[in-house]
Amino acid sequence: MKRGPKPKGKVLIQWSPRFAYAIGLIVADGCLSKDGRHIDLTSKDKAQIVVFSECLGLDTKVSTKLSGSGNLAFRIQFGDVLFYAFLVGIGITPAKSKTITEVAIPDKYFLDFLRGYFDGDGSSYSYYDSVFKNSFRFYISFTSASPKFVDWLRNKIHTAIKVKGYLSHNRNNSYVQLKYSKKEAILISKAMYYDKRLPRLERKYQKIQKSFGHIT
Repeated sequence: MKRGPKPKGKVLIQWSPRFAYAIGLIVADGCLSKDGRHIDLTSKDKAQIVVFSECLGLDTKVSTKLSGSGNLAFRIQFGDVLFYAFLVGIGITPAKSKTITEVAIPDKYFLDFLRGYFDGDGSSYSYYDSVFKNSFRFYISFTSASPKFVDWLRNKIHTAIKVKGYLSHNRNNSYVQLKYSKKEAILISKAMYYDKRLPRLERKYQKIQKSFGHIT
């Protein structure tokens, strides 16, 4: 029986800062179809989709869709059997949001992965404390619906940056937030953005830089 041609991958599977960043985005906002082939990334930020596409060397067209709440979102979907199998092999599976436990990321590229995850499911905020004069608060957080993944992420961050953070549970939903306050948040920010040439979601980076402007 004659065998068919071997599948060709669209994505070059090779670890690098850009590749690890894209993996972080997939863990946060990506979706693996059950067909064993297609990968989808949807975001309200077109810039995020464009950066993701550039990091993986894709030439797939960016499309638009309406979210469940009726808001415009941007989407990229492509088929790659080999890349799909690679993602499953490192711990990313279909319907992963509540079941993902850990991702096999080389330690050398963990901070790039973390920056990608932050750009997808992370946030920062800051404000002046109304009680303590001239006291400026700064926080960074990472959100997930999988407690086991949050525990893994917390341990990996502690190993890489030596910060502890704390967990926050929302009574209104099943999401868990891993939070870091001022000193630890600063350390994480500087670690994630260790080089200005790295891929990133610009609006989140600039928000953090603005917060830094108030920190003495």
